[in-house]
Amino acid sequence: MVHRAATIPDAELSHSAWQGKTDGRKWMLQSLIFLFRWIDIRIFYAIMAFVVVFYMLINRKNYLAIKDFFRRRFGYGPFRTLRAVYASHFRFGQVVLDRFAFYAGRKFRIEIEHNEYYRELVSAPNGFIMLSSHIGNYELAGYSLHAEEKRVYTFVFAGEKEIVMKNRARFFGANNIEMVAVKRDLSHLFIANNALMEGNIVSMPGDRIFGSQKSVECNFLGASAKFPLGPFALAVQRNVPILSIFVMKEGTRRYRILIDRIGPQDSEASKQMRMEQCAQEFAAQLERTVRRYPTQWFNYYDFWE
Repeated sequence: MVHRAATIPDAELSHSAWQGKTDGRKWMLQSLIFLFRWIDIRIFYAIMAFVVVFYMLINRKNYLAIKDFFRRRFGYGPFRTLRAVYASHFRFGQVVLDRFAFYAGRKFRIEIEHNEYYRELVSAPNGFIMLSSHIGNYELAGYSLHAEEKRVYTFVFAGEKEIVMKNRARFFGANNIEMVAVKRDLSHLFIANNALMEGNIVSMPGDRIFGSQKSVECNFLGASAKFPLGPFALAVQRNVPILSIFVMKEGTRRYRILIDRIGPQDSEASKQMRMEQCAQEFAAQLERTVRRYPTQWFNYYDFWE
């Protein structure tokens, strides 16, 4: 629950142009956690304000992709686009720093919209699916949304840095969360299926095509984009509810968790139609969130390719 760092752990993506892993050597990341125990996070933000300029220059593909995103999807002019591109990189840097600050024991104020949707499904006997996206800082959901009644199986990118995985395991384990590495043999899908059959929770990204190449075309920010069919197929086939969950940064130490329902869909429609309806509804919810927080879109590649 990092572009070359993504907020949500990437699976083995069909988008070969961009796979996620936190940048930095092990000693650097360990030092960062140590320093956060003593130094105010705003000092790191100030340093980040200069560092992101070099990051933008070095990672030209990422820069051009997010530039195109603001120009084509939001219609920004040249100057506003430049400001938005910088703000996006800076906000992403903050999100990465916040993750390590949390590892170091720093606290964040987290407000939740529609927590009742989540609590209702947690207390019900059946399992359900939580869909995330590569916006905001979804990892904090694993530290904030507790489900003592059910175990959460969350899909993660198997190639992430060891220190990040260890810290995730430490905090996730305390919240009844088990990480499931996404693999080419698709074994993670069997784990997800069994988890839902046992009445537990499966957490996975809903905006990246991975494993199976099956996708569904959805209208998203004014153009057609491919979304993975897998999460919606799993929900329809197992007849379980879906929640979309986005964790968005709103201040130095403040986040907002947005929870919404997907469906239920027309029970008379075919399974394929219901899958497509769920996917389009998720795309619509994601679009509303991106329009609300445009600089927290962290898919740094051509999403509409």
